[in-house]
Amino acid sequence: MENKGKYYITTAIAYSSGKPHIGNVYEIVLADAIARYKRMTGYDVQFQTGTDEHGQKIEEKAKAAGKTPQQFVDDATAVIKEQFDLMNLSYDKFMRTTDPYHEKQVQKIFKKLYEQGDIYKSEYEGWYCTPCESFYTESQLVDGKCPDCGRPVQKAKEEAYFFRMSKYADRLMKHIEENPHFIQPESRKNEMVNNFIKPGLQDLCVSRTSFKWGIPVDFDPKHVVYVWIDALTNYITGLGYDLDGNHDPLFNKYWPADVHLIGKDILRFHTIYWPIMLMALDVELPKQVFGHPWLLVGEGKMSKSKGNVIYTDELVKYFGVDAVRYIMLHEMPFAQDGTVTYELIIERINSDLANILGNLVNRTVSMTNKYFGGAVTNPHVSEPVDDELISMASQLKNRVEKCMNDLKVQDSLDEIIAVLRRSNKYIDETMPWSLAKDESKKDRLATVLYNLLESIRICAVILSAYLPETSERILNQIGTAKRDMDSIETFGALETDIHVVAKPEILFARIDEKEMMEKIEADHAKPVVKVSKLPEITIDDFAKVEMVVGQVVSCEKHPKADKLLVSQIDIGGEIRQVVSGIASNYKPEQMVGKKVIVVINLKPAMLRGVESQGMILAGSDGKLIEVLEVEKLNPGVSVH
Repeated sequence: MENKGKYYITTAIAYSSGKPHIGNVYEIVLADAIARYKRMTGYDVQFQTGTDEHGQKIEEKAKAAGKTPQQFVDDATAVIKEQFDLMNLSYDKFMRTTDPYHEKQVQKIFKKLYEQGDIYKSEYEGWYCTPCESFYTESQLVDGKCPDCGRPVQKAKEEAYFFRMSKYADRLMKHIEENPHFIQPESRKNEMVNNFIKPGLQDLCVSRTSFKWGIPVDFDPKHVVYVWIDALTNYITGLGYDLDGNHDPLFNKYWPADVHLIGKDILRFHTIYWPIMLMALDVELPKQVFGHPWLLVGEGKMSKSKGNVIYTDELVKYFGVDAVRYIMLHEMPFAQDGTVTYELIIERINSDLANILGNLVNRTVSMTNKYFGGAVTNPHVSEPVDDELISMASQLKNRVEKCMNDLKVQDSLDEIIAVLRRSNKYIDETMPWSLAKDESKKDRLATVLYNLLESIRICAVILSAYLPETSERILNQIGTAKRDMDSIETFGALETDIHVVAKPEILFARIDEKEMMEKIEADHAKPVVKVSKLPEITIDDFAKVEMVVGQVVSCEKHPKADKLLVSQIDIGGEIRQVVSGIASNYKPEQMVGKKVIVVINLKPAMLRGVESQGMILAGSDGKLIEVLEVEKLNPGVSVH
């Protein structure tokens, strides 16, 4: 394989505030497919991902959970990494912004930018959105709420340091004009230029004093570095960038990045703020920033409040790793948002993976065993009907390369599926079962099966970038050692001194949609009680029960009962200890931070030697137990 040089690809770093949903994990799988493909085609690849671990939101969540911020991000990052690793990712570096080396470099960078006049101290007054960690002017708000996430904002005024963005605006515009592929897709570039750069760049707030969980400004310790200088610089510190010039060899080798792969919602930070920071540091700019669209569930963006969040481990439980990788990579168009539902997932698995791919491999291997004892031969008894299949398979490598050079991953998968679909049609055209009835056509039959096996092999080699486990299983069934990209330069490299496996393995079983949907709905359903089984009560009876919102600050297993958890709950300035029979469905760490409804005037009781001073409300269908949660109300608020 020809050495084509280096290729550095990064993803946005995930915010360590909770478990990532499939829309978050999709980006990492997309980057993984690109990284694997580049390695296959001769590039020396460095693939970096990681976590963004500072900020006010994390400080608040840690406090609510009764943890230090460091403990909180350690736990959250472990969950994020678990979700990533579940998807069979091949990243080379997992970056954390709490890494000591990164924090030291951020402090040095901030000081340098201040000393050269790019950063100055002033005062900020505006509307602040804690989840987005962003300030907005009155005119930027939508219906008085955050324009990005739609949540409430708070009036904030504090001393802060600012970066002079306008100083570099002309230089940035010139770079964008001279490098037309710097921002992709094209629609994203137009959005950045017309909506942000041309109207005039506002100076950027780069420090905060209202919270402490961040990297301290070493020459003004009451300030912490505010999100973007901290988060964005991970792309260079992760390679060992050193402000003093003592770079790790990785930085000298791989920078500038070939592509920053990010979500379209953070494009402004990566195509305006980040390039300007690099200009101020006199560091070369990345070659390309690609703002991918969102992966939507049903009718809209995933949101816990909408109840439409799907998690990766949940999908893998139902469908398997490679099927989920396929859905993530195939259902996302190049420039528009992609939509996914359980029904669509099932349909796509059945059509593309079970019928077109799995059935083809199974039939071809089975016929090779049935008619030739598994032996692969090629007597070269060709007919015109072979030409189209051989042509499509021969051109596949180049067609996929063209798609991948433009980061059109979905299109590259469509090219592979097209060859597999044509192979199935080729079986119908040549009718191997009919050829097998005529001894004089045995060599023709062997040629037909060879053409099928070779087409499958070519597809499987390329599929290793997208579905690595499935690719290996196919190539193992064929029995070939020819598994690299050089081996698919021309049609016909499949060995003829090999045997396919004696019994083909089912790659993707067809899913019964009705049965699977019933299973999924049963796993997620909330039972509906249609008939009351207890005597009627009056409103006066109900008023005797005092319920308030409480927030779980800590939780542990009961020392003497496996089914019980012991929670310490803030009910508004008072901590109550509550013992609950929910351990079969909740781990202690899952309860911490939850806002629950607590009955607080229940007579205290000793449960297996531990006092319980109330009761958490929960529902159960006999198997599933679900604690009732609230989102916006604060601890101590009455529930009635």
